[in-house]
Amino acid sequence: MAIPSDLLEAARAVRLNAYAPYSSFFVGAALRMRGSDQIFVGCNVENASYGATMCAERVAIFSAVAASSQAKPRLKELVVVGKEIIPPCGLCLQVISEFADEDTLIHLASVEEEGGSYRLSELMPKSFSQEHL
Repeated sequence: MAIPSDLLEAARAVRLNAYAPYSSFFVGAALRMRGSDQIFVGCNVENASYGATMCAERVAIFSAVAASSQAKPRLKELVVVGKEIIPPCGLCLQVISEFADEDTLIHLASVEEEGGSYRLSELMPKSFSQEHL
């Protein structure tokens, strides 16, 4: 499946805004929520206290949630761009799973190439959810 060019371009562009003075690991993310054509972007923001670092995927999701008037907005698709092709980390996959469905598409790419498209269920077959509470 082809990565939507508008999301890919947005993720590649915002990657350059990443604040990564400790790792030099620049990541950009762009997403679209269901029922909307609006694109939300995020880049990783590091902190000297590494636990306070925020990944690009979560920045984009939290921005989309903050802008939404829906009680629980639903993620349609997400693009993650790194220097190399990288999947979202486990913490980001957990956050993605809160706002996604099993068939939500996660597209992976680098600054130079497309790496493929995966359904959330392929990258995180079992996630902790409200059903476990």
